[in-house]
Amino acid sequence: MAQRFRLVVYTQEAEVLNRDVLSVTLPGAEGYFGVLAHHAPLVAALGKGKMVIHETDDSVNEYLVDGGFAEVSQNVLTVLADKLNTAADLES
Repeated sequence: MAQRFRLVVYTQEAEVLNRDVLSVTLPGAEGYFGVLAHHAPLVAALGKGKMVIHETDDSVNEYLVDGGFAEVSQNVLTVLADKLNTAADLES
């Protein structure tokens, strides 16, 4: 069984996500990078692109991020997103 870690996502308005996940792929300022459980400590600037979350129930959710920062520390990934939208938000 894949190991879990905590994902917490904030926008300027509120905390958007706070749950355990299996993996996250983020659009870094220098290119995409992935985070798994027990990732080394990291602070990274985010660019514009898709944040892909592999959930503990094997589903996959995608969000569009437009800048911000990500920090990995003590098995927690914290994302401070300038803007965050779901694909459904953009289709409507």
